[in-house]
Amino acid sequence: MNRETDISLRNAAEKKHAASIVAIEAFDVRFPTSRQLDGSDAMNPDPDYSAAYIVLRTDSADGLAGYGLVFTIGRGNDVQTAAITALSHLVVGRSVDDVLDDLGGFARSLTADSQLRWLGPEKGVIHMAIGGVINAAWDMAARRAHKPLWRFIAEMSPEQLVAQIDFRYLTDALTPAEALGILQRAESGKAARIAELIEKGYPAYTTSPGWLGYADEKLVRLAKEAVADGFRTIKLKVGANVEDDVRRCGLARAAVGKDIAIAIDANQRWDVGPAIDWLRRLVEFDIAWIEEPTSPDDVLGHAAIRKGVTPMPVSTGEHTHNRVMFKQLLQAEAVDLIQIDAARVGGVNENLAILLLAAKFGVRVFPHAGGVGLCELVQHLAMADFVAITGKMEDRAIEFVDHLHEHFVDPVRIRDGRYLAPAVPGFSAQMKEESIREHRFPDGAIWAE
Repeated sequence: MNRETDISLRNAAEKKHAASIVAIEAFDVRFPTSRQLDGSDAMNPDPDYSAAYIVLRTDSADGLAGYGLVFTIGRGNDVQTAAITALSHLVVGRSVDDVLDDLGGFARSLTADSQLRWLGPEKGVIHMAIGGVINAAWDMAARRAHKPLWRFIAEMSPEQLVAQIDFRYLTDALTPAEALGILQRAESGKAARIAELIEKGYPAYTTSPGWLGYADEKLVRLAKEAVADGFRTIKLKVGANVEDDVRRCGLARAAVGKDIAIAIDANQRWDVGPAIDWLRRLVEFDIAWIEEPTSPDDVLGHAAIRKGVTPMPVSTGEHTHNRVMFKQLLQAEAVDLIQIDAARVGGVNENLAILLLAAKFGVRVFPHAGGVGLCELVQHLAMADFVAITGKMEDRAIEFVDHLHEHFVDPVRIRDGRYLAPAVPGFSAQMKEESIREHRFPDGAIWAE
């Protein structure tokens, strides 16, 4: 056998045994947070923080897998786990290398499926399920590269990053050439920013004191503790009763002093007119921003509220379902800042598009987190934005809620009110087997009790 034949046979054997994705597993994992009213707000008084938890299994010899999740507040897991499983025929059997070497193409193959687009397009339960699976693929890619996801993204070339993004419906606001220009300008100083991020971490703000179901005494105690822990911004839930909101904002301001920022979040509570009237009662407390004052789909409503409550900044994004809605919010000058959510839109690819849109329009991003795993995931996106897109982090912050991090293999780390950069390869989405077993609904030990 000559050398050329030997090489050809070896290549054929390697191709024959190339790793494939062999399963999508979806687990219904729920935590009974409603018992302490953790997570309570004006629209969601009794949430049980939950995750439709995703594992992409492969037949790789090294056991390579990808992990992701879709956040819900309980019964939403019923439909999310079903939607995730329904994607199996589009994913199982595909080559691991083909998927991970073209994550942009993989994402588009899911969002462009004609049967699934009919359910959206690119919105709702199925789009969140697709986003969870896409995130699991990015987790797998970062694991294969032996890098935390933020660094895996940040060290991609501008051309590689642009290739991840679906620019359909965006080119009237952001073209591929404009995106490439933003990324190329950010190349200068990238190594120094990586070093700065590793040394200092990324600013955080906390919602832990502000849940609507908490007693006044608990709000004051937790607000003071947050300041002592180094947080420079706290957020309160509002919207159930205006007199209660006036009292609670006053208590919080007295507890933290004038130098700490206080944001508020109505979780879509109001119509436009009532929102303006209500928020004018709270202007005196020097509010850092009002988040989700009305329907997340109402672009013009947000613009009217922004005009009506100036100088109070307006924000939204937690429930904004795709890049097109973010584009319109920015084009209409309806928001002063935006929240991105790692598990709401179509995965890392679509969030990269949103971050680039925000950079183009000069709007700050304050990522939404909390829940189950959302802090773990979204920290990577914010850090990648700092290193590879905007070069900015001191004028923004990632939300932090001190719930349920102990259930993750690579939990968030907070020091002096800042997220420390993850060092473990992947997207930080992997949950502990014991936590899955104990909290799996309805037969886990926590629920069987």
